[in-house]
Amino acid sequence: MPRYIILGAGAVGGAIGGRLGLADRDAVLVARGDHLAALRQRGLRLRTPDEDVTQRLPAIAGPEEIDVDADDILILTTKTHHADDILVRWADTPVHQNGEVIGTAGEHLQIFIALNGVAAETFAHRYFRRVFGVCVWMPVVHLVPGEVIIRSTPRSGMLHIGRVPKTIKDDDQALKHVAADLVAANFDVPLPDDVMAWKYRKLISNIGNVFQALVGHSGDWRPLLAEAEAEGRQVLDTAGIEYISEAEETAARAAGFTMKPVPGVSSSTGGSTWQSLHRGTGNIETDYLNGEIVMIAHQIGIEAPINERLAILARRAAATGSKPGEMSADQLAKLLGRSGAN
Repeated sequence: MPRYIILGAGAVGGAIGGRLGLADRDAVLVARGDHLAALRQRGLRLRTPDEDVTQRLPAIAGPEEIDVDADDILILTTKTHHADDILVRWADTPVHQNGEVIGTAGEHLQIFIALNGVAAETFAHRYFRRVFGVCVWMPVVHLVPGEVIIRSTPRSGMLHIGRVPKTIKDDDQALKHVAADLVAANFDVPLPDDVMAWKYRKLISNIGNVFQALVGHSGDWRPLLAEAEAEGRQVLDTAGIEYISEAEETAARAAGFTMKPVPGVSSSTGGSTWQSLHRGTGNIETDYLNGEIVMIAHQIGIEAPINERLAILARRAAATGSKPGEMSADQLAKLLGRSGAN
């Protein structure tokens, strides 16, 4: 059986690694700071609508603390703006087989990119030969060191996985094996022909993350979101980038899990971008969500002013230590050059 090394065991990584561990799969968590210390001292606590379990899994800071084997599988679960650093750190790690070094992780290991956005697969191809995309549908929260909250039941989430680029088929059996392990770990795991079409659709959905982070419950930002999403779709359509339909996405998300309250967890807790502002990390993933739309627009000679402005505001909020919901929907509308949101 392969060993799964989770590169960035925060919300998504902690949930995947923790679930693999509970399914008796071998998993190693890579973390840092207070979270790493808590994992080592107390273990990983998983809280769901139905469970509250703590387990001990190996937790390390980096590749210098582990002997990497040819059967190991890497799952990258950082935020996109942290991805390149960790890819560089792991790519040249020696890989062992039968006690001998046979090459590097970049040459021999499969790496699965379980991040929002669509940029990290390209990052990974600079260093790794065998790159797989993962479209993550999983409502998870990581605010407290050593703890991850999964807000869905009965399944923990849906992970569409596939080789990138889609034209390469030589890893089909390995892909099916990974899918089987993730299914055993309580995830639904479709194997689409083109996982990036799912990730580009998710990119449109993630345009809304910044509204949740900046405004939260301080007014109705849905009309502004509709404009930002429409701009995003127009950019992708003009660029000729394929993505699945909204109907396909809705059907997939409704099939496997339902969000329910987790005892002791506030219903106002938000998604990944919200969590970055809440924790005061000083950085934010928006440049690879709304900013990705802006980049594509610039590459084809058009503009995406709504998403461009949202990315600017998100960077400013992260840099100044703003907390989620400090801006009203009407204030945001004015900053975007729109009339009142209500």
